[in-house]
Amino acid sequence: MTKPCLPPRAVTSAPRWQAPASSTDCHFHINGPYERYPLSPGRSYSPPEATVPAYQAMARAIGIDRMVIVQPSTFGTDNRCTLDAVELLGRDHSRAVVVIDESVDDAQLRQMHAQGARGVRFNAVSGNGTPLAQLESLAAKVAPLGWHIQFYTHGAQIADLAPIIRKLPVTVVLDHMAGVQGDRGTASAEFRAAVGLLQSGQAYVKLSGYRSSVKGYPYEDVAALARGYIDAAPDRCVWGTDWPHPNLFGATHMPDDGQLLDLLGEWAPSDQLRRKILVDNPARLYGFPT
Repeated sequence: MTKPCLPPRAVTSAPRWQAPASSTDCHFHINGPYERYPLSPGRSYSPPEATVPAYQAMARAIGIDRMVIVQPSTFGTDNRCTLDAVELLGRDHSRAVVVIDESVDDAQLRQMHAQGARGVRFNAVSGNGTPLAQLESLAAKVAPLGWHIQFYTHGAQIADLAPIIRKLPVTVVLDHMAGVQGDRGTASAEFRAAVGLLQSGQAYVKLSGYRSSVKGYPYEDVAALARGYIDAAPDRCVWGTDWPHPNLFGATHMPDDGQLLDLLGEWAPSDQLRRKILVDNPARLYGFPT
């Protein structure tokens, strides 16, 4: 039996600063409606519905104009909900990261590209994903389309994967601070490995930091990691809410996306840095107009 998890907040607070025009939420999920998009029987948790209108209300509250929907593990390789959400949000300002396996053919990839897909996710944390053994073959398949590979891993795996990643013919994206936890810090092998990939020009990191927090709200223990990534490679950092904040069980604090954007403002205090992370870097990575 899969575990239920908490729903997102019904009301999002307004951030203390205004995000620049064309700011991008590079990581969130759409779940449902489930009568149209049934959950995968192989999932490890059962999220409440989190639909496009609910996301749009949150995005308006914090000033987000562009969006990148990430296929959650709860749908396996059935990408219909994610790709249909791109259509609802508008292909001119939304993109998708999908989950596929080696059975996908070139025609299916071209169709998904036309529907807004720009990357493939490997999820080694939540289960119900594509095995890492298929990494090299799928990278070869998506490289002609200019897609990237996105990794959701535990931090310790990044150091092991780094030599393999460097040989891939694609850009890579590291989810959730590359999986590095707040108590590991910037001196850890996993942080150094992630920074090495960023500085090589092959990788980006998503500064969706609350999942890296060991101490919990207000997530102060992730500030050093975030600032470390920004200082090391400001042109390779993007940001995401991770709305609707799935896979939280028994949590006493559901993240508030306005407060999460305020955290980014603390990590990147200048207008120039904020524009890089929210506008320029996502435009380059996902192919949004500049």
